[in-house]
Amino acid sequence: MRVYYYLIVIFILFACKNSVSEQKHEPMVSSKIEGPTDTATFGTGCFWCTEAQFELLNGVIKVSSGYSGGKSANPSYEEVSSGKSGHAEVVQIIYDPAAISYDELLEAFWASHDPTQLNRQGNDIGPQYRSVIFYHNDEQKEKAVKYKNLLNESNAYDKEVVTEISPFRGFYIAEDYHHDYFKLNRQAPYCQFVVAPKVEKFKEIFRDKMK
Repeated sequence: MRVYYYLIVIFILFACKNSVSEQKHEPMVSSKIEGPTDTATFGTGCFWCTEAQFELLNGVIKVSSGYSGGKSANPSYEEVSSGKSGHAEVVQIIYDPAAISYDELLEAFWASHDPTQLNRQGNDIGPQYRSVIFYHNDEQKEKAVKYKNLLNESNAYDKEVVTEISPFRGFYIAEDYHHDYFKLNRQAPYCQFVVAPKVEKFKEIFRDKMK
């Protein structure tokens, strides 16, 4: 997707940021992190790419790769990769809402991938690679639906945004070798030709929000 479209997306999100009603809700707190935090769960294709992108953002405390939205508990990578389990590859993002808002995370979500591709991202094909937002509360749902509608109404993309917006039902951590995959495997062909360009583009767009 061209930089021009990224900029349109960013403009729309910031323009409507205050148009969504603010609702008070109790933040989710991780047992391993002191202080109030909140949680977002996104799928943008291969979680190796998504993890490498979101962990760069200031205010993001932890990004974990895993599976969500499927039919069974504790699926394996092989089961998810078959496309039959119903799970999507996702990242679970623990963040400090005082440093980065859910609006800003949604902005990064839309800009991090092509949300017009149904059940795929580039050469990664299957429902496990679908564009999806799993909302944790009504406020997240309202904002996600609002922004998706605005993107489609404004024709920000050549095609319709097909991002799934569904309630969060559970998150299953991926196998150990998936975590920090880009950091640990920068010379791997997939990292060089797929992950690295996405990370560089992400850094260019959100350079004022980097850690």
